[in-house]
Amino acid sequence: MNLTGPIGVFDSGYGGLTVLKEIRNRLPQYDFLYLGDNARSPYGNRSFDVVYEYTLEAVNELFSRGCPLVILACNTASAKALRTIQQNDLPHLAPHNRVLGVIRPSTEVIGAMTKTGHVGVLATEGTVRSESYVIELHKFSPDTRVVQQACPMWVPLIENGSHMTDAGKVFIQDDVNALLRQDPKIDVIVLGCTHYPLISDYIQQIVPEGIQVISQGPIVAEKLESYLIAHPEIENRCLKNGKIQFLTSENTDVFNAKAQGFLGIEIFSEHVHF
Repeated sequence: MNLTGPIGVFDSGYGGLTVLKEIRNRLPQYDFLYLGDNARSPYGNRSFDVVYEYTLEAVNELFSRGCPLVILACNTASAKALRTIQQNDLPHLAPHNRVLGVIRPSTEVIGAMTKTGHVGVLATEGTVRSESYVIELHKFSPDTRVVQQACPMWVPLIENGSHMTDAGKVFIQDDVNALLRQDPKIDVIVLGCTHYPLISDYIQQIVPEGIQVISQGPIVAEKLESYLIAHPEIENRCLKNGKIQFLTSENTDVFNAKAQGFLGIEIFSEHVHF
């Protein structure tokens, strides 16, 4: 119970690095251990059962390495696995540890950002099908209308570095237009996948004036800071040496090269096998 360790950050691929970057900017004193299940990515099109199985394996791996707190920096994992892990697994697996997601922190504040009461969500197919954003946002802002658009090509485009090619921009434009056709009154668009901040500037350029494009990273970082203040029993178990380590289920050379593009720092990862 009293063992200390880094804060774990998990994603199915590379997108969680955008969340990790914002968390480190806000909480640089803490140690972090990032795990990317890149070999089995993407999770967006996988079933609830498979996403739950893979996510639980990752959480167990991070717990085994001493993490008292794990952030699921993956919308699909947060949508399809978080609640089951929190309610069914943690009580017997690691009752003194905690697992948090990225959807609830965003939905707690999004309702206050819209003036029209109309919000759009751009996300993977899995997150859209889960209805997690709709359900969670209505808990905190029941009168807000939420429409969603699945963007199945965006993660492959971003991970292959093709998102800013002419062809990549066509896919992005088409999905954004499809969202806005569903509800022209949208004035807030939530990027419901942690890869999408890499194209947030482009999305902001192509949407009509007056629409805010919101990335989750800064919100999650702020909420995590508040969580640690409110839960000293967890915060006291988080190491504070400013260190960061990386784990990947992919080839480490491949991971290092791509991850550096997300974080802008040199990365040396360790391979983990599931």
